[in-house]
Amino acid sequence: MWPWLERIASACWDRVRRYAATRKQDEEEEGDGGGDAADDGLLWSRDLARHAAGEFSFAVVQANDVLEDHSQVETAADATFVGVYDGHGGAEASRFISNHLSAHIVRLAHEHGTMSEDVVRHAFSATEEGFLSLVRRTHLIKPSMATIGSCCLVGIIWRGTLYLANLGDSRAVVGCLSGPNKIVAEQLTRDHNAGMEEIRQELKSLHPDDSQIVVLKNGVWRIKGIIQVSRSIGDAYLKKREFALDPSTARFHLSEPLRRPVLTSEPSICSRVLSSQDRFLIFASDGLWEHLSNQQAVEIVYNNPREGIAKRLVHAALKEAARKREMRYDDIKKLEKGVRRYFHDDITVVVVFIDDEQRQEGSSTAVPELSVRGFVDTGGPSSFSGLNDIT
Repeated sequence: MWPWLERIASACWDRVRRYAATRKQDEEEEGDGGGDAADDGLLWSRDLARHAAGEFSFAVVQANDVLEDHSQVETAADATFVGVYDGHGGAEASRFISNHLSAHIVRLAHEHGTMSEDVVRHAFSATEEGFLSLVRRTHLIKPSMATIGSCCLVGIIWRGTLYLANLGDSRAVVGCLSGPNKIVAEQLTRDHNAGMEEIRQELKSLHPDDSQIVVLKNGVWRIKGIIQVSRSIGDAYLKKREFALDPSTARFHLSEPLRRPVLTSEPSICSRVLSSQDRFLIFASDGLWEHLSNQQAVEIVYNNPREGIAKRLVHAALKEAARKREMRYDDIKKLEKGVRRYFHDDITVVVVFIDDEQRQEGSSTAVPELSVRGFVDTGGPSSFSGLNDIT
């Protein structure tokens, strides 16, 4: 098996047929859909594929030595699942989420007999507890596991309703029609990042006795002077004293012992009945939003062909990253992974189109039958198959 395919397969759910990004995807045959992005050896994509309520496009570009982003798109007869997991400190947390979160959602939806915000919330909690258990088991032989974490953005389209949950600063945006040929961006998720005044005030109110809860360091607001995101899966050393690190680890050094958790794994959750004006959704890690505004992104999607549109968004972000450094994208493409991190982050983008003729609108909240179709088959039945007997 090719090395890149092994990396993708390692992120797949155990015994699940699933959609996943396919690196380079025989671009010479299918066209790049994104201008001169085609010869970027660190960018791979799925230009266009079907999901339950329309079509989707998927793209990833690597900047770190080890790709820390993991992501997934699952589609079935009546449901679509999108997950974007932006890891930091390593890929273990984002990989763990991609391997376990969906299974928890399936199990809990089966137990409750329906999909709901509570199902999603409890699935996040179970995923956090599972990862902290892994950290606990490996802490003595690999203490750095306590410093690894991940943002987590999930969207589930279920019979015309979108369920969203978010930890960290990945973002979901909807492109809404507003009058003839006019598209407007609406941000659906809240960024949990200390760079936002609202988040800093929230942290200060939760930690009134800690003057160092947020610190401006080299022009960037960071929690305890270390991390920008206030919510995540993992980052155990900022949540539980048992995972305190040796003081010699300067990068993660706390000035005083942890008195209470400074990060949380409680997601922001909302649901939205999709209307005929909601034309598409953009799910992306913060690497995209560092360089494109919400409105710029939706206009690119609206004004260009669907095929390869996620790659086109990544390309636009990389061109902007290059412009900020008075470079060209062609110059960035020549840089090796690791070095590229000085110019842009790992970026994951999933664009989900919602077609009127495919909308699964209705008032029923019963768990539908799910028969998952996918491009990458890891063998065996889908983990969704347990929902088939729920009516």
